[in-house]
Amino acid sequence: MGLKDIESTLPPGFRFYPSDEELVSHYLCNKVANQKLSDGPTMVDVDLHSQEPWELPDVAKLSEDEWYFFSFRDRKYATGSRSNRATKSGYWKATGKDRTVFDTSSHVVVGMRKTLVFYLGRAPNGIKTSWVMHEFRLESPHSPPKCNFLDDFSQEMMMMINSDDQNYDLNALQNWP
Repeated sequence: MGLKDIESTLPPGFRFYPSDEELVSHYLCNKVANQKLSDGPTMVDVDLHSQEPWELPDVAKLSEDEWYFFSFRDRKYATGSRSNRATKSGYWKATGKDRTVFDTSSHVVVGMRKTLVFYLGRAPNGIKTSWVMHEFRLESPHSPPKCNFLDDFSQEMMMMINSDDQNYDLNALQNWP
């Protein structure tokens, strides 16, 4: 059962369209706290580093161009803080500045949103694609009270990926420098 199944149970006019605050405060915080999100289908765990964006599972797919899922943060170096965002055929590159996610009732920072774009090939000569990912993370000093006890909350992220349906010549990457 996937996210499409959630939408099929909603009344006409309603759809799964969570705000940034809901994604961080409800979904991500509960996931990290190991709390059950709901009785029905929910977001799945995806190993983003072993899959290309076009290989994302259908169970995480909401529409033709939207996926919602959880993914573990992979470290580039065991003792470092840099994230590894490489896949077999490309890499996710951060673009712009991190956006703050606020709790609308208390105006407290609950998380951050980072926007990343997928590039085919290897840096710095990658080819920019239309795949865009929004990475959400909890913010420790201002995380909601039920998440304050967590040490590894920053280890997991929830992401949404959008793409317009463009085709890329993946065979051309075999001769990539």
